Amino acid sequence: MSTSYSENSTARRVRVIADYQFGKSIGAELFPDSCEFSFSTTGRIRQVLLGGIRLATVRAEDGRLTLSIECAERLQKALPPPSYRVEVNAEVAEFVAAGKNAFAKHVIAADPMIRSGDEVLVVSGEDTLLATGTAMLSGAEMLVFNYGVAVKVRQGRSV
Repeated sequence: MSTSYSENSTARRVRVIADYQFGKSIGAELFPDSCEFSFSTTGRIRQVLLGGIRLATVRAEDGRLTLSIECAERLQKALPPPSYRVEVNAEVAEFVAAGKNAFAKHVIAADPMIRSGDEVLVVSGEDTLLATGTAMLSGAEMLVFNYGVAVKVRQGRSV
């Protein structure tokens, strides 16, 4: 599909979104120049692809990014712990990695800067990436609550 954006402009747009969402200069680390883009029928950026693999989707409702597990790995390398991380106990690691939601009672650590609705990384042990998903609670709430979903997992990663 043809859009009024140049390739360079499209890359800059998704990098600016990533910088806003995850912090300054993260966009360039997540989305290299070789990224490709798919567009909606209205011409908006829908997906960011690298080598035919989806890295991220731009949500239509709020313009924020949802990450694939491949992009979550890139984010994990770009951000030092505990940034955007929710750590769960080892007993549930296998379930979360299989794509099951992370519940508040299993959270043992969380970045205090996480807000409900943020895209987060679910980790275990020595920063082992288990999954990526949307925080349903703030980082502080995850540690206080003993019930409810802390992270709605979008995609797990076999460990």
